[in-house]
Order: sequence, then C-alpha cells, then structure tokens
Amino acid sequence: MRVILPAGTTETALIDGISAAGAAPELMEHTPSADVEILEYGRPTAAPVTPVSPTGCPTPAAITRAVREVVGFDVTVVDAGLAQPTNAPTVDLGVEPGNDIRGAEAVPDAAAIYDRAHGYGSSLPDDEVMIGETVPGGTTTALGVLTALGEPAGVSSSLPDNPIERKHRVVDDALDASDLEGGDCADEPLAAIRAVGDPVQPTVAGIAAGALESGSDVTLAGGTQMVAVAALLRHAGIDAPLSIATTSFVADGQDDLEEACDRLNCDLTVTDPGFDRRAHCAMERYCAGEAKEGVGMGGSLSLVPEGRMDEVRDRVETVCTRLGIDENGANDGAP
Repeated sequence: MRVILPAGTTETALIDGISAAGAAPELMEHTPSADVEILEYGRPTAAPVTPVSPTGCPTPAAITRAVREVVGFDVTVVDAGLAQPTNAPTVDLGVEPGNDIRGAEAVPDAAAIYDRAHGYGSSLPDDEVMIGETVPGGTTTALGVLTALGEPAGVSSSLPDNPIERKHRVVDDALDASDLEGGDCADEPLAAIRAVGDPVQPTVAGIAAGALESGSDVTLAGGTQMVAVAALLRHAGIDAPLSIATTSFVADGQDDLEEACDRLNCDLTVTDPGFDRRAHCAMERYCAGEAKEGVGMGGSLSLVPEGRMDEVRDRVETVCTRLGIDENGANDGAP
C-alpha cells in the first residue's frame, strides 16, 4: 500500500475562527510543511513549529506517523501548493498556494493542476493507492465545492464546535464574488474548484482519476474533504469503484456522511482508534472533538490489523513525547 499525501495551503484558512490547524493564524501556513516532516521523519525538521491546537491537540500527522511506525507503509508527499518549504522529499507538480475563496478565483489554474496530477496518478505502479491531504481551511473549501456542485452534504470541522454557520457565510460570499449560485457548477467540477476550492482538491482528484483509469484501487483517506473530492470525480463522469476511509471522530459528528457516500457510490470505512481508553491529553482532545481527521489519519488507522490498535495507542504517546507534548498537554516544542 502506498499512501500519497498532497499538502498545500489556502488563504481561506486565515479567515477568523474556521480552523484549528495551528496554535495561531500566523503559524498556520507552516502546518502542512510540518505535517509532512512529521510523517516522514517523526518530527518537524525545517518547519519552525509543531502543529498543535491552542488546547494542546496535536496534528493528525502524529497519529498517522504512529500508525506508520507500527504497521509500515510507503509514503509519497506531493507539493500541492505549500506556502512554506519543507525538508520532506516531495513530488513537485508546479502548484501554487490557493487564494481566499471570497475573491474572484480561488484556484485560477485548477484545470492545469488536475491535468498534471492526472498524469502523475496514471504513472503510479501500485495496485493499491491511498490518498490523504493536509490543507488548513480545507473543510470550508470543501463546503464551497459541494455547494457549487449542488451536493447537499455537510462538512466536519477541526474545532469541537463546528462553526458551520460562519462557513456558510464565507461560502455565500465566495459564490457571490464568483457570480455563482449553488449547483451552477454541477456540470463543470473544475470550475467549482477554480471559484471556491483549494489547490489540494484538483491535485487529489487528478491523482485519483489517473490511478483509477490505470487500474489501481483507490481509497480517499479523510473525511468530508474527501467526500468533496469524490463528488468532483463523480461530477466529472468517473464512475470507477472508489472508497473513503475516515475516523469515528468524523463519522460520529456528521449524520449525513454515510448518506453522502451512498449517493456518490463510495464504500465507507470508519475506524475507531479507541483513544477513550487512554488518559493522555492528545487522545482525550480527539475524543473531545478536536482535529478529527487529516494527514491520512483515518486511512492509516484502517490499515491496522485486528488486535494491534493498542500498539498504535502506545506509539501515539511515544510520538507525542518526541514532539514535546506530554500527557497533560504541555507542548515544549511550541514557540
């Protein structure tokens, strides 16, 4: 199994109150760069910060790294619009960071990104591919794309209390700026990304489409952001079998997730990592509804063989210690 992780940024993440992907807004653009370093090396190397929420919840990269250390899997990072450099080796598809979706065009070159990503996906030699993502603000851009496509699915949040009304206001402003109404892009999925999406979306969609067309089994590792990608693929006429793997944290907080997957003809796998069995701040914060998903977390957890999840929980504690996060949530690695 190869896990492919497109990593990017969007100025949409800087809108107040819509993301917990970082302890402070000015540090958020470093989050994806740090995430891929944690996944590759076990800790940030060039990135100046360990992504931790204000309450001490670590990035899902810590969980995915813990799973990787227990069960092992190959990782390929794709630069899907990183705003800050990373020491992790990346595949460069020439993707720029995304604009605020409240402007006229969020991803002006969405079609070109999709085409390059499609070429990359079609060249993959793997029989099975799992595609994750890391992009702060991604649930808001997912809502934007779903709305532009006319899809009724809701979205999750990295915050315990989903600021869904604020996200809807942002998306309404974004559609107005692009002179669009809900459903206007049902027949033009790339136009939805161009207007109200982020650069990770055409990267994931293109890789998935190319891999599917070359005969690979594809799993989208993530929550509602991957529902948006699945919707993009279906609206593009791609009807190949497709799977979504996410966490119980997403599934428990979004009543229409299963319905959305059924409507998009996607198999859904939900994994509960059993974090409620540990008295460690990192796992407690996930159980409280923070972060929920990202960096391929749900997909990686689905790879854990039966009977080995306790090893993963042990390794989560080890990874958090390495990142300077103790069992009480103190973060020695934060600036």
